[in-house]
Amino acid sequence: MSLNFFRLSLMFLLVFSTSLSAQGDAAAGKSLFNANCAACHKLDKKMTGPALRNVEARLAETEGLDREWLYKWIRNSAGLIKSGDAYANKIYKEYNGVAMTAYPQLSNTDLDNILAYTAEVKATPVPVPVPVGAQSVSNGGDFNNSLILGALALLFGLLAVALVVVNKTLRRFANEKGLEIKEEVKRPSLWKAFAQNQFLIILTVIFLLLSSAYFVYGYLSQIGVNQGYEPVQPIHYSHRIHAGDNGIDCKYCHSSARVSKHSGIPSLNICMNCHKSISEVAETTATPEYSKEFYDGEIKKLYEAVGWDDAEQKYTGDTKPVKWVRIHNLPDFAYFNHSQHVVVGGIECQTCHGPVEEMEIMSQHSPLTMGWCINCHRETNVKVKDNNYYTKIHEQLKKKYGVENFTIAQMGGLECGKCHY
Repeated sequence: MSLNFFRLSLMFLLVFSTSLSAQGDAAAGKSLFNANCAACHKLDKKMTGPALRNVEARLAETEGLDREWLYKWIRNSAGLIKSGDAYANKIYKEYNGVAMTAYPQLSNTDLDNILAYTAEVKATPVPVPVPVGAQSVSNGGDFNNSLILGALALLFGLLAVALVVVNKTLRRFANEKGLEIKEEVKRPSLWKAFAQNQFLIILTVIFLLLSSAYFVYGYLSQIGVNQGYEPVQPIHYSHRIHAGDNGIDCKYCHSSARVSKHSGIPSLNICMNCHKSISEVAETTATPEYSKEFYDGEIKKLYEAVGWDDAEQKYTGDTKPVKWVRIHNLPDFAYFNHSQHVVVGGIECQTCHGPVEEMEIMSQHSPLTMGWCINCHRETNVKVKDNNYYTKIHEQLKKKYGVENFTIAQMGGLECGKCHY
């Protein structure tokens, strides 16, 4: 009797706990999780806090804790630790004495929704099927092109053979009939006629000298002009994903552009501000050229460089320098100040660097030549509205030129000493 009662009670408890876990709206819980929990937790991976997939079922099985305990922990973890709760203190010590942020504003319904989301079965990624006909169509197209070219070559070969045969047949027929074949009168060679004409020789020499000077000047003027330079970096960094898809401001990473002549190469610590939590990219980020596995591998290169143990969520101290390849490089005698253009002038980064938010691999968009800079100074109006830096000089130039707007050149932007020293 007592055994049957025990079994019945156990079955009732299992059914009750299962129905309790099923409470809540997982879709609403996902939104709440992303807004409140995702900064420190992931479902299937340890981060600043533990992984939360099936957290309620795991705690019930291993620690004998129920949902009410989770309510208390989420709303006031510090209070639960001070009360002497054994598991609360265990978690507190395991995560280096950092208490979880309290969320007293979350109702029981909100927490039920979050727990429903954490109780969802992990979805197995469905492999994207590769179209069966894609490769065969490509190969078929190449085969058809080769077939057409081969047929044309064979046709021209047959025509050449036919002409030779016709020529021999006609000559044989003429010999049989006793006909005389008159050979063409040999004319003096073109080279001999050219050599005998001094006027043509002089014209040719002048043409060759001018052409040579033109091409030599064109070649020399391109030395040091690296427009389109697109080196492969030791760690692939996609401006398309960071500045484009995620809308990260350029000056978040290149912060020194506000206060220095250089925009600077961001420290890897800047990368880790986000990538402590982001160890993989979404499937939608992948492109035909770059797969999700490729991007995830590049993040692992970052972890290796900074000495970050993603599993333990801590630094190991074993770092490796990253040898970035410089893209934009001005000669030493040319002075350019980023802060003057970005902060004072209000110039957008894309004006010189092009649509970086669309670049998968960063390249030099502009030629960065002296002529390019001068044209910009001649054509670009100074942004004087709400810019106290230009208030005084604007009043002086307005009197001098009698215009409301003036270019950089009109305020001395073409003086040699401004850029060369």
